[in-house]
Amino acid sequence: MVDFDENDTFAVQVLEAMSALIISAFSLVAALAWNEAIKTAIANLLGTGDEGLGLFIYAIIVTIIAVIMAIVITRAIRKAKAAQKKKQ
Repeated sequence: MVDFDENDTFAVQVLEAMSALIISAFSLVAALAWNEAIKTAIANLLGTGDEGLGLFIYAIIVTIIAVIMAIVITRAIRKAKAAQKKKQ
């Protein structure tokens, strides 16, 4: 049977791996949103686009969500690590 401390260590490792994946996913979505927003802005400056404001708002919202999620996830990892250290 797995020792409780080993199980906690595994849980923290899984949490760290999942947080890295989630942060990466939100970062990718934010980057894609900004990519589209910038492409549209350039198209608008050249007189070929008409939905630039919507894409900029989308990019800002996605970026804010990505930052908030990164902060929440990082805090959760810190708490898990602190709890693990207390048990040791």
